[in-house]
Amino acid sequence: MQHAHELIDPIRPWRRATVAVSAVATIELIALAVIGLVVFGNPLASHLRESAAAASTPRVRSAHPLPAKKPELARSETSVMVLNGGGVSGAAHAAADKVTGHGYLLGQIGNAAGDTPRTLVMYRPGYTAEGKRLGRDLHIRIVRPLDGMHPAQLLGAHLVLILGK
Repeated sequence: MQHAHELIDPIRPWRRATVAVSAVATIELIALAVIGLVVFGNPLASHLRESAAAASTPRVRSAHPLPAKKPELARSETSVMVLNGGGVSGAAHAAADKVTGHGYLLGQIGNAAGDTPRTLVMYRPGYTAEGKRLGRDLHIRIVRPLDGMHPAQLLGAHLVLILGK
């Protein structure tokens, strides 16, 4: 009859061999990792250093010259269209007299398409300063770019004064 002791002996050499082979494989893996870091690590490290340095330096904005600002038109060169949006008869002509009294050129005088609750000045693109000046001259607080109108509808005028209720 065989004892359990005799059955274990043939297994022990395999166990020792497995542990030895695993230890050798671990050492080889570590050696390959070290060789890989030495060979590939240096270029990678220098690349990371360069990209970190580039990212940390502030970007220098190129100095683009500002577009030449067109001179503000004189009042005598600024044309104003006057539209009555409040429905009061003769209001557009009375406002046109105030506009010419300040030295502006008078464009078309007429009625606005709908009722406008507030008096406002609108300006075509590029004539912001002239629109703000007309607003100051006539004590009108609302001055803004053309809204709901196309520049072609101004019939050559630079600004449009719309009278409200």
